[in-house]
Amino acid sequence: MKKSRFTEAQIIGVLREQEAGGATAEVCRRHGISEQTFYRWKAKYSGMSVSDAQKLKALEDENRRLKKLLAESMLDVSALKDLLGKN
Repeated sequence: MKKSRFTEAQIIGVLREQEAGGATAEVCRRHGISEQTFYRWKAKYSGMSVSDAQKLKALEDENRRLKKLLAESMLDVSALKDLLGKN
């Protein structure tokens, strides 16, 4: 997964800047992002504080790690079943 150039705090700062009355196109130009990126951020981070965004990222990382562990254990079980089934 590609690492973002912006932290959650920076993203929320950009969103708040636009909410304070800045034109969306101007805010995007100033920060070097596309309007599509801005609206994607708005859909994900709208109404969040920085601590909420950090908690969300921590939960997403934990979820990704748990899914990986589950997939590995399922592969192990499948391999064991195949091995026992051939004997």
